[in-house]
Amino acid sequence: MRKRVALVTGASKGIGAAIAVALEKEGITVLAPPRSEMDMLNISSIEHYLSTVSGPIDILINNAGINDLAGLEELVQDGMTDMLQLNLVAPLMLTKLIAERMKQHLYGRIVNVSSIWSVVAKERRLVYSAVKSAINGVTRTLALELGGHGVLVNAIAPGYVNTELTSKNNSAEQLRQICDNIPLQRLAEPQEIAEMVVFLCSEKNSYMTGQVLVVDGGYVCR
Repeated sequence: MRKRVALVTGASKGIGAAIAVALEKEGITVLAPPRSEMDMLNISSIEHYLSTVSGPIDILINNAGINDLAGLEELVQDGMTDMLQLNLVAPLMLTKLIAERMKQHLYGRIVNVSSIWSVVAKERRLVYSAVKSAINGVTRTLALELGGHGVLVNAIAPGYVNTELTSKNNSAEQLRQICDNIPLQRLAEPQEIAEMVVFLCSEKNSYMTGQVLVVDGGYVCR
């Protein structure tokens, strides 16, 4: 079998970096373009990068995203525009372009990284919750559109993960309180999220599509 090729966005740190490492351990060739090569805020940059990649891309991980905290009174247009572009529009365009290659080969695995804030709510996650909820809808719709071409589309919705972004958005005291409210009493490690993604991308997953898998240590069960 030809060696599979995966494109992982936002792979420089956190969950994206863990996913890239986990896929490489499975013998998958990982493309992880930095922003200097593929700027997710610029559709032309996405198109240009893909034009430089010859051959099929079998796996797409739409992981790149930003979570700038803002409540209703704090919303500003530039911040909303960037979050919509990076978290929703760019993944859609990237998927559109790569899915054409997958359809030609009648094979593909697409995993969108969503969030528990698409399932439950929290203050100052207004736009972030909106775009991640949209990603869930995109996942289900694309599963219908691409299923007949051998392309499986799923999403994973992590809870609190031990990443730089989580530390940025929560104080040490807040993190302690958060852990108290997680049934497993701790944050997830990026590698734990990555292992779930690897399964969704693997040959072992031959029938699951259109699903949003919540991986949160039981947080949303509260």
